[in-house]
Amino acid sequence: MDDDGTRDPFRTFRPWWTRVAVVVTGIFAAGGSVVVGLFAPQGVLLGPGTRVTFVAFALFAVWLLWRLGGVHARPDADGLTVRNVISRRRVAWPEIVAVRLTVNDPWVTLDLADGGTLAVMGIQRADGERGMAEARRLQALARQLGEAPDRP
Repeated sequence: MDDDGTRDPFRTFRPWWTRVAVVVTGIFAAGGSVVVGLFAPQGVLLGPGTRVTFVAFALFAVWLLWRLGGVHARPDADGLTVRNVISRRRVAWPEIVAVRLTVNDPWVTLDLADGGTLAVMGIQRADGERGMAEARRLQALARQLGEAPDRP
């Protein structure tokens, strides 16, 4: 909360359940692979090549989970920077025509002025009412900052 008791409308959008899933998966998948790869007793099926494979899998899993856990959308006065799993894109507020999160959508989708769409994985339906509230906040920002200023 800010000093006046309100929340900053420009705070970063981040999914809550995705971060929980990333931590839990990281502990079990990556952590388990490292434990097996480094500490399991030598055996017929667990030679040096298999150990390296377990550790390599753990490193790949950590990288993938880092990308998944890092999805967000960062608003500011000029526009929105969206970081999804693979890509990052910046859009100005006037480029956003509509903000959608329907019953069947896993995350927010932006309809853009050029006719394209942009997924915003930082706001997800899996977060329930929190996700819906964040979609409404993004919609309010797009409406407030995306309209052309009135000319005198």
